[in-house]
Amino acid sequence: MVIQKAGRGRPSRRFVMEQVDLGMRDLARTGGLPSPVESAAIWRDIWYEEAHNSTAIEGNTLALKQVKVLLEEGRSVGNKELKEYLEVKAYAQAAEWVYAQGREAGDWAGADELLTVTEVRHVHRLTVGPVWEFFPPDDLHPEEGPGSFRRHDIAAFPDGMTPPPFTDVPAEVNEWLSAVNASPPAGTHAVLHLAASHGSFERIHPFRDGNGRTGRLLMNLMLVRRGYPPAILRNRSRDRYLSAVRRADAGDPWPLAEMLGRAVKESLDRFLLPNLAGPLKLLPLSALAGDDKGARALRAAADRGRLRAVKDESHRWMSTRQWVSDYRRTRRVGRPRKDAATS
Repeated sequence: MVIQKAGRGRPSRRFVMEQVDLGMRDLARTGGLPSPVESAAIWRDIWYEEAHNSTAIEGNTLALKQVKVLLEEGRSVGNKELKEYLEVKAYAQAAEWVYAQGREAGDWAGADELLTVTEVRHVHRLTVGPVWEFFPPDDLHPEEGPGSFRRHDIAAFPDGMTPPPFTDVPAEVNEWLSAVNASPPAGTHAVLHLAASHGSFERIHPFRDGNGRTGRLLMNLMLVRRGYPPAILRNRSRDRYLSAVRRADAGDPWPLAEMLGRAVKESLDRFLLPNLAGPLKLLPLSALAGDDKGARALRAAADRGRLRAVKDESHRWMSTRQWVSDYRRTRRVGRPRKDAATS
């Protein structure tokens, strides 16, 4: 089935999934998702962005530049609370584990399992352990430590999402894992399946605190194990993300799946494809866009024959880093100088 782009305005959700699939085919042509060891610089940039945005969704106020200095140099910059620095460092440590395990599972994952309860607990332990050592949640039960399921009931959220009683959490998590580890139903995109799973995890809210950060890390672990790049959900879209989680819990995972799909495509275009492909490798224009020329401007140049490009089997314009570089250079050469233009 050919999925058509919607008319004017926003592309359809299914069109977004088609773009993800095309991006994954492009990634396969470059050798597939690389390991963090093979492409450390690429994963490092994803690491910075994810640690910043995922903690910011939960209220952390460190700017991206401060996050980079903290993770790269081990220095805390700015006048922030200690808790905020600990949150970012702990999340980054958990993300590093996720990236490594996603590509090389070692002894953690079962032979036929995408995710195990041991991993769920371990990701939570990494995410909150260093923070709770100094800043534990109020009234923390002795059996509610990092990696342990909650021993308190949680009131219904203002939006109506109602976590189960704490006595039901182990059974609910096991049921959730059964659904996670099952193949997506026929005709259901893997990203849509993961979106529904993420919404269900956030409803269960298995831990006393840190469920949002843990849930997003687990979602990325599952994405990477399926060969996708991590999805960086931006803090600027926090309200839309939280609304999409509520919609997923109510039985409509499509808004969340659309967000995940766009985030996966952004990771492909921004971090992976331009850095994995050589200068002569054909790539979609979305992966060759830069600050000076966006994908739309490059498409216009290709349509006019000013940018060397070819169309693939899906009728997308494809070009190379070398061709785009040549186009930018000729534009600079042919552009009149400001002083000459105004004299």
